[in-house]
Amino acid sequence: MARDVHLLPKAHLHLHFTGSMRPGTLLELADKYGVHLPEALSGGEPPRLRATDERGWFRFQRLYDIARSCLREPEDIRRLVREAAEEDVADGSGWLEIQVDPTSYAPRLGGLIPALEIILDAVDTAARDTGLGIRVLVAANRMKHPLEARTLARLAVRYADRGVVGFGLSNDERRGFARDFDRAFAIARDGGLLAAPHGGELSGPGSVRDCLDDLVAARVGHGVRAAEDPRLLARLADRGVTCEVCPSSNVALGVYEKPEDVPLRTLYDAGVPMALGADDPLLFGSRLAAQYQLAREHHGFTDEELAELARQSVRGSAAPEDVRRRLLAGIDGWLASG
Repeated sequence: MARDVHLLPKAHLHLHFTGSMRPGTLLELADKYGVHLPEALSGGEPPRLRATDERGWFRFQRLYDIARSCLREPEDIRRLVREAAEEDVADGSGWLEIQVDPTSYAPRLGGLIPALEIILDAVDTAARDTGLGIRVLVAANRMKHPLEARTLARLAVRYADRGVVGFGLSNDERRGFARDFDRAFAIARDGGLLAAPHGGELSGPGSVRDCLDDLVAARVGHGVRAAEDPRLLARLADRGVTCEVCPSSNVALGVYEKPEDVPLRTLYDAGVPMALGADDPLLFGSRLAAQYQLAREHHGFTDEELAELARQSVRGSAAPEDVRRRLLAGIDGWLASG
């Protein structure tokens, strides 16, 4: 019998804030605030999405924005983070780095600094209550002006001692240039934060190269399209840059047609470190353990290979050394339990 992937210790490095919400929680908050949810968010099934064209991406963002509008008070933030932590613990996660753009929550939470402090306080409380190590990756929006990204980078560095460990860049990578945000990432790196921009999802391998060349990425959010360029794969492997691969998300957004089309095996065999992630479970319908199950069922990953994927997620994280040792020992124990 195959070992239970829910019991495999792992780190979760690609989870967006609002997208981590439970569907039932969204329904309750929408009712609380009188927000009308479209059928795509209230129907009980993940919405049908295809974001490989402008219209599809706009629809995806619109659904995300509607869900985010239901987070209005500090207690909503605390609930979201606590429930996200509970879901991760149930999936075997021992370390979570949750990604958030605090400017999206600032108007309802008293401003940019209060919003980030409320989020960080919620993370502290959830970590204490669940035993899960949780940190925050502050992400800028590439659809906004690069000066805003610099402001966020400075803010992220300011709160590095409160649980911010990285700086990211999200939204449609087909818009604008990574190099426009190079100064923001330099601020973050100089402040000791890990650089983890999105790339290689909606755009091809060139966007991954831009993350490496212009933003000096230590990790790449998604990065899966690097599989189309063998030289880029070798570069990622040689530099040990972890790709935060989200298989269910890739299929839901139309990047690949079927789970077996996601090039997990290509990246793995090329020696590219990967950290499987759930991205936005609210919209894509599956969480962390399901990504490991997908690798097993659709790509033939053995338990030994799944264990190596879990190790790669831990090594690519910002977890302190004692947490890393504990998780890596737990992975060995999972294999030995068979």
